[in-house]
Parts: sequence; C-alpha cells; structure tokens
Amino acid sequence: MSNYDTIMKKIADKSVKVGVIGLGYVGLPLAVSFARKGVRVLGFEKSQKKADMVNAGKNYIGDIQDEELAAVVKAATLSATTDFSRLAECDAAIICVPTPLDKFKKPDMSYIEASCVDIGRFMKPGILVSLESTTYPTTTEDFMKPILERESGKKEGADFWLCFSPERVDPGNKDYKTDNTPKVVGALGKEAQDIALALYGIAIQHLHLVSSPRAAEMVKILENTYRLINISLINELALLAGKMDINIWEVIEAAKTKPYGFQAFYPGPGVGGHCIPLDPFYLEYIAKGFNFDLTMINAAGNINNLMPYRMMNKIAFALNRHGKALNGANVLFLGVAYKPDIDDPRESPALLVMEQVAKKGASVSYHDPYIPEAVDEHGHVWTGVALSDEALAQADCVVFTTNHACFDVDRIVAKAKLIVDTRNAVKRVHIEDGKVYKL
Repeated sequence: MSNYDTIMKKIADKSVKVGVIGLGYVGLPLAVSFARKGVRVLGFEKSQKKADMVNAGKNYIGDIQDEELAAVVKAATLSATTDFSRLAECDAAIICVPTPLDKFKKPDMSYIEASCVDIGRFMKPGILVSLESTTYPTTTEDFMKPILERESGKKEGADFWLCFSPERVDPGNKDYKTDNTPKVVGALGKEAQDIALALYGIAIQHLHLVSSPRAAEMVKILENTYRLINISLINELALLAGKMDINIWEVIEAAKTKPYGFQAFYPGPGVGGHCIPLDPFYLEYIAKGFNFDLTMINAAGNINNLMPYRMMNKIAFALNRHGKALNGANVLFLGVAYKPDIDDPRESPALLVMEQVAKKGASVSYHDPYIPEAVDEHGHVWTGVALSDEALAQADCVVFTTNHACFDVDRIVAKAKLIVDTRNAVKRVHIEDGKVYKL
C-alpha cells in the first residue's frame, strides 16, 4: 500500500495520529477539536508547565471550555509532551507556533525553523506537514520545504506532503470557534490537497481549497491588512473629528444605516493582538524582494504606531484643562487586554499608553479583571489594582483603554474626577460638562 493510500485509510477510519506543535491560542483549541472527534492527538510543547497542565486536564486558554479539555484528556485522545522525538509516532504534524517581528519589523522565523528541524529529524514516511502560523507568501514552499528535505533526507510529494492552512482564531468570539470557522487550505500537489482536506474535514465543518500554499498565505495577510488599514483610517478620522467637535461614534452609527458599501470599524488607542499589528509587515517584508513598496501598509502602520502617543497627549490635555500637569498626576487605566472580555494583552496599545504616561512623570496604575499582571515590551511588570471607590476618587484621571462589559460605567463616571474615554465606554449623552473627554 502506498504512503498516500495508507494515510487516507487512517484518516477515513480515524486511526490517524495528529501532532500539534505549540499549544497556545491556536494549537490547543485545534488539538481539542480533533480530539473531540475521537482522533488521537499528541501536543508538542517547549514549556513543561503547559504540557503538564494539559496532561492534568487543566485549561489555560479562554476559548476552550474547561470540561471539554478535561473530557478529551480523560478519554486519552489528547496528551502533551516536551519530547519531540515522539513526532515519529505522528501521521500529520500541524505547526501552530508564534511568528513575531523583531525590533526592525522583520519576520522572526526561528520558531517555524525549529519546528521544521524537529519534524525533519523524526518524521516517518507518509506524513502531512501543515503550517498554521501566519507568515509571508512563499514560506511553505521556499522556506519550510528545503529544511524538511534537508533534515529528513526525504522528498516532498513522495515521502511527505506540505500544506498551509491559516489559523482564524478570534479570542472571545462567542459564535465562531475553531470547528465552525471556515478554514482555507492550500497544498502542494493534488495528493497533498486530498490529504489535507480529508484530515481537516474531521475537525472543521467548512473548508475552502485554494490553488497553492502561497495563495493561502496571502489570504491570511489580506484579512489582517484589511483590518489594519480600516482601523487606522477610522483612528485618524476620530482625531480629526475631535478637533472639529464631532462625535465620531455618532457618525459611525449613522453610516452603518447604509445597507451596502460600508462596514463599521471603530477607533481606539491603537491596534492590538498578535495578528493585526504584525501580519501586514510580513507582506511588506516579502514585497521588498520583488522591488515593490506597500505604501498603504506603511501609512496605516504609522498611524497605528502613533496612536498611543496621541492618547498620552489627550490625557495630558484633559488634565491640563482641569488645572493638573501630567507630571505628578495619578492616572488609573481601565483594561489592558487588547479587546473586550478576554485575558490576552499581546501587543495591547494600553500598555504602550501606560508606558508613555509613566515616562512623563505620572503615577500609573491599572485595573483589568481578566489580567492581574501584565508585562510590557520592555519587560516591565505591571500589577493590577482593585477597582475600589477609593481608587477611582484618588485618580486625577481615569482612562478607558478596554471596554470590558463588566465595567460598571455609571459607578465609574460618578466616582471619577476626570475620564478620558478611548473606547466609547461612556455612551450617555448627558454627562457632567467637561468631565469626560472622548477620543
């Protein structure tokens, strides 16, 4: 029986064993989705602590129900290990590792490279290797394939197959999870397409095949570049609207009444999360190799990067109007998650605003019920405080940087001396004059 026939038979009868490399926001929900369908999943982690937690059925990802993880661990369909030699047991290896940018905004490919080296060293013939980590187009073909062939001594298309299937994780989304979010798949060759569609079809309800890995890689970049550009646009318009004494949120709500040709995006102190602030610069990186300048991405990135500084100026302006300098002021920030009702502070603009305000001499504190402690890009550890009436009253300025649904806005408005609202948390029309400053 050929390698192709063997893996297709294993997928059909669910005897296939899937390795998921990286058990974070993407990898662990995917592993659980496969395991819930009765497929044996082996999760690979560099962190012994995470591997031990998974094996104990202890959840650390907000988008997974605790009982779901406990159930698949108890059923022995999901386990985790730090022993990468056990990749030799797997019929498929799915890479879900971080893809950060370095300080020069160049892609850091070290996590993908390390995963490919590990897979290449230990993989058995007839394995499907799938990358889900966001990256630049051509990564699967021009970066991964040579490493896998070099380390394994095997040939792609004969001894193993390659595909790219971008993650589509939206932390905190109550309607769309891993299994019911349509999934794009791009593979090298017809056999790889068949295998990838059959494998992902076990765990994912809707699949969309594109012609190649590079097309699938471009899909992910397009999705997040679209959001970066539109959020940056509305942020810039919000700044102008503020100068013109126009409520930008009122404008957006009115524009939304048009039943076609308009999609609402909302302003804030900047763009956070792992995807939107970073992914477009992967495309910018590879575009330079084709002597092509992506001017719109550059402009949007610059607007987004400047927003935390402009929010610092907004806070200073509001304090000044109340006869208080930023230097020496007590500033309380509400929310350091990058979006509402989640526990994820990755690339959060709130941390950048806090850092800038502290540099100007203010005494900075924050409250976030989901994140008791946060670390900024310079390694400084911030510890949250309780949102007491005393803390609100003592603050010279309270800043909404994340609009968590659990915030009692009426109480905060009543107790605070001064509010800077970057998220339209305070929606009431009749507010004490001069107390609330909008973005």
